[in-house]
Amino acid sequence: MPRLATSDHYTLTLPDGHRFPIAKYALIREQLLWQGIAEPADFYEPGLCAEEDVLRVHTTNYWHRVRDLQLSPREVRNLGLPQSPQLVRRSLSSSAGTLQSALNALRDGIGLNLAGGTHHAFADRGEGFCVLNDQAIAAAYLLTHGLARQILIVDLDVHQGDGTAAIFRDEPRVFTFSMHAGANYPLRKEQSDLDIPLALGTDDANYLAQVLATLEPLVEHVRPDFIFYQAGVDVLATDKLGKLALTPAGCRQRDELVLGLCRARNLPVAVSMGGGYSEKLADIVNAHCNTFRVAFELWP
Repeated sequence: MPRLATSDHYTLTLPDGHRFPIAKYALIREQLLWQGIAEPADFYEPGLCAEEDVLRVHTTNYWHRVRDLQLSPREVRNLGLPQSPQLVRRSLSSSAGTLQSALNALRDGIGLNLAGGTHHAFADRGEGFCVLNDQAIAAAYLLTHGLARQILIVDLDVHQGDGTAAIFRDEPRVFTFSMHAGANYPLRKEQSDLDIPLALGTDDANYLAQVLATLEPLVEHVRPDFIFYQAGVDVLATDKLGKLALTPAGCRQRDELVLGLCRARNLPVAVSMGGGYSEKLADIVNAHCNTFRVAFELWP
């Protein structure tokens, strides 16, 4: 039975009208309980990520300026979130959630974080609502402690996982795969180990065909013993920042393909939520809940 990392630290107060849907983190937990997908005992508090784990990935200078609220106005603009003690705690908590999810996946086959997927965080800077790179922190932890030999990061958020690609550019034990809308943020793309830029308006059929054609051969090629899955739901047609055209059913089928392959091959997988910016908060929440529903169906 999957366990779900969640924390009150995942939410924070943002200015009125801010476009980041911070309310989704608490609502997803309530929705999972209300729908009967999960029970209260399935959730746990992951704590805060240790500084030594952060510093395997991020530079000391950057982390200390984050910690001490010393980011410049330009850095704060690029980040898109106001710096505050709440934001520091949120970033450490979310990263701990993915790290603990990775450890749970080694034991249970899958670990789920009701946050994370902050793939625009580079070693020395944060961008696009991402302060610390949770999947990079967790991957580095596994490698350092001999808990994984070869890691595959499957990033299916609508935006390229540029920070993750840059962090692991020279690390052969981490293979980065990003499939994203090509003509979209970030304007300047990094080079992942495998990038698949999609045409704007790509629909369910074409998207799922690309996942089918890519994923299994990629697993054969990389031969990972651990997978991180960035399951952003900003691929939906309703998304304000996405520019693809998936339906909720198509997004769920994507999750079934990725998680189904992990289950069939007994590959431990840690899932982080990634982005979602649909106009209706309910569309975001339901799509994320579908990801977790698929996980509970495959790992009953």
